Amino acid sequence: MEHILAAINHGATGEEIANLPIPESYRAAFVRREDVGMFEGVESADKDPERAIHIEHVATPELAPDEVYLAVMASSINFNTVWTSIFEPLPTFGFLDRLGRESEWAARHALPYHVIGSDASGVVLRVGSAVRNWKPGDRVTVHCNYVDDQDPSAHDDSMLAANQKIWGFETNFGGLADLSVVKANQLMPKPTHLSWEEAAVNALCNSTSYRMLVSDHGARMKQGDSVLVWGATGGIGAYAIQYVLNGGGTPIGVVSSPERAALLNEMGCEAVIDRAAEGYRFWSDEHTQDETEWRRFGKKIRELIGEDPDIVFEHPGRSTMGASIFAAKRGGTVVTCAATSGYMVEFDNRHFWMKLKRLLSSHFANYAEAWAANKLIDQGKIHPVISATYPLTQVGAAARAVHRNEAEGKLGVLCLAPDEGLGIDDPDKRERVGEANITRFRR
Repeated sequence: MEHILAAINHGATGEEIANLPIPESYRAAFVRREDVGMFEGVESADKDPERAIHIEHVATPELAPDEVYLAVMASSINFNTVWTSIFEPLPTFGFLDRLGRESEWAARHALPYHVIGSDASGVVLRVGSAVRNWKPGDRVTVHCNYVDDQDPSAHDDSMLAANQKIWGFETNFGGLADLSVVKANQLMPKPTHLSWEEAAVNALCNSTSYRMLVSDHGARMKQGDSVLVWGATGGIGAYAIQYVLNGGGTPIGVVSSPERAALLNEMGCEAVIDRAAEGYRFWSDEHTQDETEWRRFGKKIRELIGEDPDIVFEHPGRSTMGASIFAAKRGGTVVTCAATSGYMVEFDNRHFWMKLKRLLSSHFANYAEAWAANKLIDQGKIHPVISATYPLTQVGAAARAVHRNEAEGKLGVLCLAPDEGLGIDDPDKRERVGEANITRFRR
């Protein structure tokens, strides 16, 4: 890949990049099918992603007509990277095998290894024969909605497609690598004022937050809405706070330390709850939730903003869902996209049905939503929340930091890019947007 990196760094034209040879193999982060049982009997919290993730060369797959070869300059860590690397809730090889049965092209994905990663920024190297809107040399970011448009279920909202998948999690050839194979309908223009790593951390989490709060498929947040955001300095939570502020709402951010509370204040979020300092114990034991704690939590919210929240941005799952349902106002909405603390959630249905609340599920975003969210990044209205960057060789350590909740915002990963700060195409625009806004999560 050295000749490709050299060409990109020296400003090669699209025609010159199109004539570069594609290597027969490339460096990638992957898990192995033979390791699926390695954590048997180990508690989830004690499983170490670094033990399962390997960094070696893998064979370059053939390019399908609707795909491009992408030189991946940078990527990022998402929770699905953690789940893949600790083989929870299921080993991802079942996803790859199921995909492999769909078609001749899909069969490429069912391999003894799984190249992981669901974010990327980079440069298009080659396009398949059916690709119309992209060409070699284009600088792009990648969203992770992997969908086959031959299925009629994909044509209203592609997230409802019967065969919808997440690239790099339910497919192979993900973004934590020097090269990737990406469908053309996953590509978006790279924001011109951002570096490779700053551009790489946004697509999955930013698009997810956009759909949950802004989209017609989500909570349809309007000006003046109050929104409770769990994990408000984390990957999706930090984008959610920005969407509430950008959309004329009032965010209430829930965090777990004074440092994280201070970071929210810097972002413009005045109403902050430090759940560790408050000592909330929503579960009195493994089987019983404590309604008195829900009431204490709701009282705290009203002290801060004078009312119950219109929307609760929920993703921890089991540990918080009971409190979220209780805290939402009469007629309010709880929108959920994940369950990082457990999938089997419980809540008191009386507080749900008698106060006419809504529980809304959300999963990533369709192409139109991801494009709109990326446009807001490019306009400098929403900013990346990257806090640190790792080299590709340390993907395991980065995934472990996310697994143990040791990181703020997003962790970037340098793939082909040799250093941080490269790839900024419009420094004047960057100055207008403001370095402090772009690098706020850097500590």
